[in-house]
Amino acid sequence: MTGSAARADSSDSGERFMSIGAVLEILREDFPEVTISKIRFLEGEGLVTPERAPSGYRRFSTADCERLRFVLTAQRDRYLPLKVIREQLDAIDAQAADTPGARLLSSARSAVAPATDFAERGGRVSREALIERTGVDSAFIAELMRNSLLAAGPGGFFDEDAVRLVEAAAALANFGLETRHLRAFKVSADREAGLVAQIANPIAKGKGTGARDRAEELIREMAALSVTLHTQLVKAAVRGVLD
Repeated sequence: MTGSAARADSSDSGERFMSIGAVLEILREDFPEVTISKIRFLEGEGLVTPERAPSGYRRFSTADCERLRFVLTAQRDRYLPLKVIREQLDAIDAQAADTPGARLLSSARSAVAPATDFAERGGRVSREALIERTGVDSAFIAELMRNSLLAAGPGGFFDEDAVRLVEAAAALANFGLETRHLRAFKVSADREAGLVAQIANPIAKGKGTGARDRAEELIREMAALSVTLHTQLVKAAVRGVLD
C-alpha cells in the first residue's frame, strides 16, 4: 500500500479498509502511547484479525479499529489482562451473532468490568475533590500520605484509584483500624509487586518486537491472580478466626 498512512482502500463490497498507520493515527487521539508494535502484538494475540491484501499488507476495517479501541480501553481504564478481555470479546461476538446488526462492541465499552477490576486509572482529582467525594477530612488524607498509603501525582493531583483507596481506608477506619494499622497492606502489596517485577523485568528487557507489551501483559495477569489469591487467603484466615 502506498501513499499517506491515513489512506484507505475499498473492497468490492464497498467496505473501506485502512492501513495500520491510519489505524494508529485514529487511536492515538485517545491513546497517545499506542504504537504499531502494540497493534501488531494485539494481532498476534488474536484480539484483532485484519484482512491481508494480496501484497501482504494489513487491511483494517472500521470494526477492527473499534475492536482495538475496546481492548486498549479495557487495558488502560480497567487494567485487565488479555485473557479476560478475550473472554469478554468472545461473549460480545456470541451475542452479536444472535443479534445481527447490533453495535454491541461500542455499547459495551463502558462496562468492561470483569471479576478482577483494577478500577479506572485516569482522571485528575484535586485534594479538595478527593475530600468531598470520599467524605473524609484533610487530616485523614494527610495521615494516609504520612504512612505512605497515598501519594499525589504530578501537579499534586490524585486519580480515580486514589478515590477508591481513600474510600476503603475510611471504611476500615470505621471498624476501628487506624491508618498505621493499614501499613501492613502496603508492605504486602510492595512485596507482591517486587515478585512480579522479578519475573516481568527480564522479559521487558528482552530482544525482539513486542517485548515490553508481553511484559505489561504478564504484569496484568499476575496482578489479577495476586488479587484473587490474596482474597482467598484472607477469606480462609477469617473463617479460621470465626471457627
